[in-house]
Amino acid sequence: MPAALDLRTISVLSPRSDAAAHIFSVNFDEQVSLDLRHLPPRPRGHWIDYPASVLWTLGQRGIHFNGFDLTLSGTVPVGSGLSSSASVEVAVAVAVLAYAGIAMPKPDIAKICQFSENNYVGAQSGIMDPFTSCCGVENHALLLDCRSLDYETLPLASEVLLVICNSMVKHSLAGGGEYNARRAEVQIGLEILQRHDSSIRTLRDVTEDELRPFASEMADDIFRRCLHVVTENRRVLQAADALRQHDFFGFGRLMHEAHVSMRDNYAASCTETDILVELASKQPGCFGARITGGGFGGCTINLVAAEHADRFVKNVRAGYEEATGIQAEIYLSRASDGAGPLV
Repeated sequence: MPAALDLRTISVLSPRSDAAAHIFSVNFDEQVSLDLRHLPPRPRGHWIDYPASVLWTLGQRGIHFNGFDLTLSGTVPVGSGLSSSASVEVAVAVAVLAYAGIAMPKPDIAKICQFSENNYVGAQSGIMDPFTSCCGVENHALLLDCRSLDYETLPLASEVLLVICNSMVKHSLAGGGEYNARRAEVQIGLEILQRHDSSIRTLRDVTEDELRPFASEMADDIFRRCLHVVTENRRVLQAADALRQHDFFGFGRLMHEAHVSMRDNYAASCTETDILVELASKQPGCFGARITGGGFGGCTINLVAAEHADRFVKNVRAGYEEATGIQAEIYLSRASDGAGPLV
């Protein structure tokens, strides 16, 4: 259940007559030049990997275009778990497709960006981040079916804010590491289940009651990874019901349960994000708090009554610095629209 934040990545493109792509990042104050005829065959572990991955995928799809100058500037903090990579990929894809004169449905743009990150960058990330960057709806969360890409918009009332607390603990999903390890662990559990029932395609096809009888066949870590995914799927559906009923307290309880499961079963939290969640949970007007993004650092997301937001920020920032010595960055946001032209 994602929502697009009112942070953004802006891409500005101007045509060239040759086959060179000169891409300048305002955030990194750096320009990298690429030859569109001979793109780097593998990632460099550099910010340019994300734009290059999109150009590579478009070429794989037979979409060709002349060279260009492209400037990127963003307000999404890098390594924070707020999908800065997806934001860059979508911004590049939208700009280049418009330059090539190709109209493409936004869900298809999201698929291109996911393919780019999976097959070029090397992070086995899902469709949710690029889909939300493309298809977000102002003042709404999305109930997204990642299999069919059908989605429902769920209202987020004006009296609540999405407050993002950045632990300042950086993480990177590129190239493998813990994130890909978790994906691999879930796959091991899935394969055990599939040996018993070939109709199971993913863990969304399994309930908690159906999973538990096979715990003895799985290593404890594998079982707990699968348990997190299965219970998270249930919580998403329950959270959708809570939003439909304007039940922010019920929604907040589910956020807390999700964080506990992310911490204890999926083992993808860290001390700093746990502290942020604990501090947030004690604040007046906070309905719920949890880690967000791929985990292993990054940010927490908090649903906070707008009238309490300023005090929430002050108290959490002070408490976090006292506990860790780190000054957290905290952003107030509402759900925003996805990618589109600047007007």
